[in-house]
Amino acid sequence: MKSVRILMSIALLSLGSVAFAQSHEHEQQTNAQKSDAQKSFDQIKTLAGEWEGPTDTDMPEAMRKRMGASADIKPLHVSMRVTSRGNVLVHEFQEAGTPLDATKYDHPVTMLYMDSGQLNLVHYCDAGNRPHMTAQVSPDGKKLEFEFADLSGSNNHGHMHHAVFTIVDADHHTEDWTYMLPNDTPIHAHFDLHRTKPAEVAAR
Repeated sequence: MKSVRILMSIALLSLGSVAFAQSHEHEQQTNAQKSDAQKSFDQIKTLAGEWEGPTDTDMPEAMRKRMGASADIKPLHVSMRVTSRGNVLVHEFQEAGTPLDATKYDHPVTMLYMDSGQLNLVHYCDAGNRPHMTAQVSPDGKKLEFEFADLSGSNNHGHMHHAVFTIVDADHHTEDWTYMLPNDTPIHAHFDLHRTKPAEVAAR
């Protein structure tokens, strides 16, 4: 009887090892089958959390005054979170230190998602329109460059036209955004961001 129990235990351990090996092999095959776009999407989702940093822009001072913007460009606050069962990364930014009141302060929302093997970005702009961009990815997935595809809504005030995300390390990334005025004059902004809250804290 004792030998039967030992044989059964060995058989169960063997089955468990086979199941684990098959599961691990399936996971490796699944990762190997991922497209560069999907790998890049997985990579950028690691940026989920809270970020802050300085902003540089080539917007002329006269234009900033005309738009009512401060002469001193304040730091930016960026929040990113993964939602929809991991299918969407939500990106929001605002001037650091301002209340979370989208009726009085700029607070654009950007959605990044996969569709038919292509990494997409839709920017819900304070200008009242929704530019759609598609990604060109670097081989290591550390740099994602989004090119303008089409626009929904009015272009009376211009639209966001181009975006680049560059992952430096787990706690540092940069963003470069290009806004295109109605007369096809581009305005560039560069955000140098550091993590202020890790993803696990920000996601609660």
